[in-house]
Amino acid sequence: MQAEPIKGRCVWTGPELEATGDWLRTWPQDAFPAIDAALARAKASGKGLTEVTAGDFPLPGLKGFFADVLDELEDGRGAVRITGFPVERYEEDELRLIFWGIGQHLGTPVNQTAFGEILGEVRDESHDDGRVTQQLAEHRTGSDKVLASRARARSTGPLRFHTDRCDVITLFCIANGIDGGVSKLASIPHIHNTILARRPDLHALLMQDYWRSRPADEDGETEDNVFALPVFGVRDGKITSQYSRTYVEQAQETPSVPRLTEAQNEALDMLAEVAEKSCLHSAFAPGDIQLLNNHVVYHGRTAYADDRTSGQVRCLLRLWLSVANSRALPEGFDVLWGSTRPGALRGGVGQAAG
Repeated sequence: MQAEPIKGRCVWTGPELEATGDWLRTWPQDAFPAIDAALARAKASGKGLTEVTAGDFPLPGLKGFFADVLDELEDGRGAVRITGFPVERYEEDELRLIFWGIGQHLGTPVNQTAFGEILGEVRDESHDDGRVTQQLAEHRTGSDKVLASRARARSTGPLRFHTDRCDVITLFCIANGIDGGVSKLASIPHIHNTILARRPDLHALLMQDYWRSRPADEDGETEDNVFALPVFGVRDGKITSQYSRTYVEQAQETPSVPRLTEAQNEALDMLAEVAEKSCLHSAFAPGDIQLLNNHVVYHGRTAYADDRTSGQVRCLLRLWLSVANSRALPEGFDVLWGSTRPGALRGGVGQAAG
């Protein structure tokens, strides 16, 4: 079947998205009193954070607001940023509980590692006076192995465009560093359409299997530490892309994996080039909550700097969500997702098929 361009509001460039601003949301006027009441109720329940359910954190007045967010993610831009949460009013453990409670109304959190990390923190954990940052720039470690995505995310270095293993990734900016850390977003349908128009030969390769790793620092020790999956997949006119070049590079360290061809690498280079040229740069402010549909938006970031002496240290909380209004996925994508059915509980690390 001949490939066709993807259509709809999910096809955009950074300048277009910035000009319209239609991916931005502000909290309804009565949201914060309702969230405060829900916080008090969740605390009174005596439950641990990950035991708290939507019923323990009731927000009935925000049902329509959350429905609009989920609709924008699945059938609109694929990206939403909710601005203006007053983080300065709360302790960090309260912010974690609030973020978890809001997440319960949007979807089902799934594990981000095989070791039970379900509410993650994105902050610098390298503490090495810049050595890891240099390695990040070179994409290598001292042992000449590809530096893991997890190590990159937990440093001050830049992150290349990628997706995560969930329907929706949600980031809550608690605090910023002193410079950088700008979020970079790119429309996967726009990239797909651009490559299809310019280089249909490379587009055809991206619709075929690339081998990826299941890194031990995320998946634990597994028998099937590599798997094959196309970069682009389309079903019922809707696209999906599960992509991280790091995982492709790591898979090349496994002797049984076929070597990448020059053309396959050229296709990945073109994907990165189009993403970079067409992306939106949008800096986080404390209190921003950013939600991305991983099937239609690549994300990355610029390098950033902290100042530990003054306490200006960047911290984002992160949830991976499986959502009820998710799209059907192409046949064979269950190798990563667990299920290809629309609305299934899927994604994450070690998630059973839904």
